Amino acid sequence: MTAELVPMMLAAVLGAVVLYTFIGFIPGTDETSVLAPVTLAVVLAGAPPQVVLAFFVSAVVTLNLMNGIPTALVGLPGGVMSAPLMEHSVFLRNRGLASETIRKMAVGSAIGTVVSIPLSFILAGLLAPIADPIKAQTPVILAAGTVLLALLGGNRVLALIAIIPLALMFQALPALYRSTGVISGDDSVNISFFLGITVGPMLITLLELLNAKRRAALPHGTRTRTSLLRSGFESQALMPGRMITRSEGRWSALMAAVSTPLFVLSPVGLTFLLGEASVARQEENRVRRAQRAGTVMSALTHSTYLAGVIIPLVALGIPVSGVSAGPAGPLFKAPPVYDLSNNLHHQLQMVDFIGVVTLGALISVAITYVIAVRWSSQITYFVMRRIPHEAVLALFVAFVLLLAYIDADQKAGLANVFGVLLVGIACGSLNRLGVSYGVQFMSLYAAPGIVKALAALA
Repeated sequence: MTAELVPMMLAAVLGAVVLYTFIGFIPGTDETSVLAPVTLAVVLAGAPPQVVLAFFVSAVVTLNLMNGIPTALVGLPGGVMSAPLMEHSVFLRNRGLASETIRKMAVGSAIGTVVSIPLSFILAGLLAPIADPIKAQTPVILAAGTVLLALLGGNRVLALIAIIPLALMFQALPALYRSTGVISGDDSVNISFFLGITVGPMLITLLELLNAKRRAALPHGTRTRTSLLRSGFESQALMPGRMITRSEGRWSALMAAVSTPLFVLSPVGLTFLLGEASVARQEENRVRRAQRAGTVMSALTHSTYLAGVIIPLVALGIPVSGVSAGPAGPLFKAPPVYDLSNNLHHQLQMVDFIGVVTLGALISVAITYVIAVRWSSQITYFVMRRIPHEAVLALFVAFVLLLAYIDADQKAGLANVFGVLLVGIACGSLNRLGVSYGVQFMSLYAAPGIVKALAALA
């Protein structure tokens, strides 16, 4: 890492903080759909790997904290990772404790970030000596990871059944493109399919508007009203020790540490499981139980995401977790810039990873901490009144379709747009039925190995 890169990294960190502060306050913005396309754009723009990594880490830290604030203030989940917080946050909000909840979330986020980063690098260092044997079995590992995520999901049977059809679709479309001359034999459009998965649920929602019955069932002529409690936001205290109890701090650090070695599992599932485990014996006081759960779960949203990115990226260079295959996918594979044999893992040394991740995470967590404690109410009010949710979602869908058009050096063009629409409709429908993003992303990466194995059985 050279001195010339430091200003660029700082600019990337601050840019990510500004962008994802406002995106995070918009309810319903899924983490994958808002992280992956922008990260891909940064990669394709030719940013140095240090800048790309600094941007992504800062974006993750900012988004995961900010997504929890609409949940605490108005009872609307910011993203998938804020879903585990819903029950406890709404309970506390109804008792006028929204401001305290946000402050505890901010401290929990800082604890999860500080605990997870050093542990992730330690685990990555332990895995690095055996990385080559692990990578030699990449097809098996990716297929096994896909099955594991399917078994951990909500609709296990459908998720398992969907793996092979998804793999066939992801391999069949490029084969069709090559046979018809749409792309050459050396080109790939996998990144387009990756983005098609990210916008699948949003695409299904937009297409439903073409159905007259669906349109008629939507609310008309009224606005959704929410109440925003301002009580408690007058406090300007920033000391963490004044915002959480020792018990909340200890449980947050402990669960962040426990979640880090489990990086291959679903971050949402881990947040639910370990967050509720931290309050299993706290039944006598419902308020204290909810406050501890909110603090611990905020720590877990950061620890699970950071570990799911850092360990596969540093130790292996291949996506073996839901986070690395999903939101962090462009860090591993973003043709023509990155692929599985030449990505950040191969371009950066351990000292670079430590320096960049530490810089991006600590700066962003410090800034977002202050924002959450002091200005969360005002920003929520502005975003809810002035930024249309639908416009943001439509913007991301349009962005993905544009990238689909120019993918593979513009050789795919319009044909690939319809291919991505097919991927988005198929994956969005499966998502509605309970097949998670993680299963779909891992199916994309595991598709070559799965199809070869099926061919060998024929």
